[in-house]
Amino acid sequence: MSSSLFSVTTASSFSTLSTVSTPSGLDAHGWDADWAESFAPYAAQGLVPGRVVRVDRGQCDVAAPSGVVRADTAFVTPHDPLRVVCTGDWVAVDPEGASDPRYVRTLLPRRTVFARSTSSKRSEGQVLAANVDHAVIAVSLAVELDLGRIERFLALAWESGAQPVVVLTKADLVPDPVGLSYLVEDVETVAPGVRVLPLSSTTGEGVDVLSAVVAGGTTVLLGVSGAGKSTLANALVGEDVMSVRAARDVDGKGRHTTTTRNLFVLPGGGVLIDTPGLRGVGLWDAETGVGQVFSEIEELAVECRFHDCAHEAEPGCAVAAAIEDGTLPVRRLESFRKLMRENQRLVAKTDARLRNEIRKDWKRKGDAGRAAGEFKRSGRLR
Repeated sequence: MSSSLFSVTTASSFSTLSTVSTPSGLDAHGWDADWAESFAPYAAQGLVPGRVVRVDRGQCDVAAPSGVVRADTAFVTPHDPLRVVCTGDWVAVDPEGASDPRYVRTLLPRRTVFARSTSSKRSEGQVLAANVDHAVIAVSLAVELDLGRIERFLALAWESGAQPVVVLTKADLVPDPVGLSYLVEDVETVAPGVRVLPLSSTTGEGVDVLSAVVAGGTTVLLGVSGAGKSTLANALVGEDVMSVRAARDVDGKGRHTTTTRNLFVLPGGGVLIDTPGLRGVGLWDAETGVGQVFSEIEELAVECRFHDCAHEAEPGCAVAAAIEDGTLPVRRLESFRKLMRENQRLVAKTDARLRNEIRKDWKRKGDAGRAAGEFKRSGRLR
């Protein structure tokens, strides 16, 4: 790993950490007065602050005031997978010479958490990045747009507390400006309140605009394999920090070139967390995020006659009226229902009360269906 990616200084005194001072070497990684205040109790114990830049096999690289140090995470490996050490975390580590190996002793409270559900049958969550300000969703223009997948990424991004940005990579493959504008418009329809930026890492188009957007904060780069994330990371960092492989021409997919989540300091300010390509984008307790993605449906639902309207066959349904007059695409409503059902099923697996409510709702709907069927049959008999 290139040493130029991190601010390296000589060791400095930590006696002032109980105030709102900034330890030399951490300012480029996002250290501020609030982090200093959170760290003050651990400074009194002689621990050292740092930000996790990489995690692998129970150990992590931590950017500390004196440089990048290696630390063991054994002391902060909880049963809750959402509390494991993750790239982007701010931590307290042993001072130099205190132990061999050095240990991460605690995590500072996270400001934001980008998490998804795993493919595990235990319905566990997985933290992809912590303390993120921007979530850049890379979508390749080398293949047909998958609007449903973009909506999934956006739901997770909004739920995390980060501001999403959709980047349409490989824009040089769409030389027709009019055709490109239509693609941008298509994505904008599923991304209310989100900036959509066409970009080419090959020609440099849009890279400077994105650099300005993400400067001064922490950005996580997300997308499926083959979306051009590694190439984009290299363009933003200004050097080849990530290896790149060509995507298959047949479907635009690529093999994983990024196997761990890595944090890099950006030359224009801010830091970037690159992530491996995601094959699955499962929701994790993301009801608020889904509502944000489908804000137009949430706004229409307020006008429905019944507050618990399912937007199916109820009288006075404003959502159904919008479908009928063409102002709301059917695909949007179907996608909204799909994500809400998925999220509800996931939450129900870990929430007994909600699971019971869902069963009662299914029973009510079943009883209503049977009653309607009996009514129709009795009418035919007469």
